Amino acid sequence: MTKRFLLSLALVMGFAGTVLAQDYKQTLGTSVKAFFEGKDQAEKINQSNRLGLIAKKFNTEWSASYYAALSRIMLNYDEKDAAKKDAYLDEAEDFLATATSLADKNDKGQQSELYAITAMLANARLGVDPKKRWQKYGKIFESNLEKAKEYNPENPRIYFLKATSIFFTPKMFGGGKKKSLEYFEKAEGFFAKESHDDITKPFWGKEANDEFMKQAKTDD
Repeated sequence: MTKRFLLSLALVMGFAGTVLAQDYKQTLGTSVKAFFEGKDQAEKINQSNRLGLIAKKFNTEWSASYYAALSRIMLNYDEKDAAKKDAYLDEAEDFLATATSLADKNDKGQQSELYAITAMLANARLGVDPKKRWQKYGKIFESNLEKAKEYNPENPRIYFLKATSIFFTPKMFGGGKKKSLEYFEKAEGFFAKESHDDITKPFWGKEANDEFMKQAKTDD
C-alpha cells in the first residue's frame, strides 16, 4: 500500500468515526429530550424503551446506559405498585452496572455522575418501602453522594438529590421544606454554570430544582 492510500484511508476512517459520534449524540439527545418532555406515563415508557435500545445499539458508550438507567428510575416515581417500582429499579441497576463498566475511571465528571445516580437509585429503593428500607438504603444514598462530591464538588445533581431527600423527609426526622432550601439554592448556583452543549455530559435537573425551590420557600 502506498503512503497516499494509507493517508486517505485514515482520513476516511476518521471522518466515519466523527459522523458516527455525531449520529449517536443526536439520537441520544432526541430521546432524552422526549423522555423529559413526555406528557404521560405511557409516552415516558415508550421513550425509556427507546433509550434502552440505544444503549444496546451503542454498547460502548457509557452515557447511553446511564440515561437508560436514569429513565427507569424516573419511571418508578410515577408507578404506584411496589412490585412494578422495584422491577423498574432492577432494570435501572442493570443499566447502571453497564454504564459503570464502560465509563472512564480517570474521568472525574463521569465518575461523579455515576455515584450520584447510584445514590438516586438507592433513594428510589428506599422510597418503595421507607419503614423497612431506610436503614439500608439511607446509608447507601449518603455514602454515594459523598463519593460523587469527592470527584466533582460542583456537580449540581449532588445537592439537588440531597435537597429532594430532605424535602420529602418528615420534619420529625430532620427533614422538611425549610431545611431542604439551602441545598436547592446551592444546586441552583452550580446548574447555572453547566453547559448544555453535549448530551454525553449530563446536565439534567435544573427545571425540577427550580420548581422544588419555589415550594421549599413556602411554609411546611
